[in-house]
Amino acid sequence: MGTGDEITMEQGEIELADLGRLIREARRGRYTLEELATTAGVSPGLLSQLERGLGNPSFRTLRRVAGALGLRVGDLLQGNTPDDTGHVVRVADRKRLQLQEGGLTYELLSPNLSGQLEVLATNLPPGFENSQHPFNHIGEECVLIVSGSAEVTVGDVTYQLFEGDAITYDSSVDHWWRNTNDQNTRIFGVVTPPSF
Repeated sequence: MGTGDEITMEQGEIELADLGRLIREARRGRYTLEELATTAGVSPGLLSQLERGLGNPSFRTLRRVAGALGLRVGDLLQGNTPDDTGHVVRVADRKRLQLQEGGLTYELLSPNLSGQLEVLATNLPPGFENSQHPFNHIGEECVLIVSGSAEVTVGDVTYQLFEGDAITYDSSVDHWWRNTNDQNTRIFGVVTPPSF
């Protein structure tokens, strides 16, 4: 997987198949498909499609399914393993998740989610906004605008951030992003403890 903003259909099909396999393996021996669907609050048909590598789930759906399985969304990401030392994540080996819903793309820069922090590169496509489904998770988060600009709303306060600006906030407070540009906005973020 590369670092480009676009994902090819072939890559997308492979990633969705991997996601489906991971969900199926995590469910096996614990839940029937119907039981997991009920626990996650999604339809059995949607869950069946996900397990077969069909469709493109919303982030909200992934959070529900992962939560029902006792996992974080990041545990469902695919990527190659870090180098032998477990410290270096090569650009081609990043675990990556691209959501059809809004086109948001996450890349995990830390080797895994077992340490004290998670580091993400995020791409916000033009027009992206998640005010209808704000983020909310335990911990603290710091994001840096690498390129472009974004509105970041934390609670009831909106901040306009430009390239080079950073913001740190309590991530248990509802927060959401908006890209009002006609170009991609790249964000570098650190979250502790890992909650993705």
